[in-house]
Amino acid sequence: MITRIDNIPVNYIDEGQGDVVLLLHGWGADITLYRGIIDALAREKRVIALDMPGFGKTPEPDRPWCVDDYVDFVIRFLLPFGLRKLSVVVHSFGGRVFFKMNVREDLPFTFERAALIDSAGILPRKTFRQKVSQRCYKIGRAVMSTRALHFLYPDAVEDMRRKRGSADYNSATPIMRATLVKVVNEDLEPLMPYVRCPVLLIWGELDTATPLSDAERMKELIPDAGLVVCEGAGHFSFAEQAVKVNSALRAFFTGGKA
Repeated sequence: MITRIDNIPVNYIDEGQGDVVLLLHGWGADITLYRGIIDALAREKRVIALDMPGFGKTPEPDRPWCVDDYVDFVIRFLLPFGLRKLSVVVHSFGGRVFFKMNVREDLPFTFERAALIDSAGILPRKTFRQKVSQRCYKIGRAVMSTRALHFLYPDAVEDMRRKRGSADYNSATPIMRATLVKVVNEDLEPLMPYVRCPVLLIWGELDTATPLSDAERMKELIPDAGLVVCEGAGHFSFAEQAVKVNSALRAFFTGGKA
């Protein structure tokens, strides 16, 4: 289905009946990747999921966004549904949106439950080597951006960016690259103690994007949180161990059995 928010056509699904569970996808993903979760929960719940701007079938914004821009957008998307309460299941980047949305004072609805799958939000601590590398990159970028050197080596700065950038960064458009930089540099750890609803953390044991230590830290900070570890799984634990994850989600949200 398609709706329009701020003149942006938004691709979304609305399936099942019952209490609402909102799904917020990860960076670089779209709602099709979460079909297994949607089908499992839609047996007993109403599942609403959208491609956030810049992902899937929803066009990117006309300028670089920060997490708060995504929060504003998701709230506006939800307003026509007239919801007073909902639960949420998030993956990776979707967790950032949830943490910031949760502390909004004027939120028109409350969160009943939240399942965070390999969620982002903890700012990685840089090692000494990483700090040195970053400093060298900034110096090199400044030098190669001078008029003379840029004329001689016009692609040098972009080549430096590609060598340092993650796969997500290198595959993104300029607007989404700038958005990614804004998003990943925000530490949301101080917001985690304000999550008052019951939380289920589901994590891949071998996740390198958001390591298991992030989940353990979230469990410490969130007042009512439990942790399910998927042994041998990585950042996409919900896909690698779908039976285990979907069973845990259904038990958490519905009390049902897979």
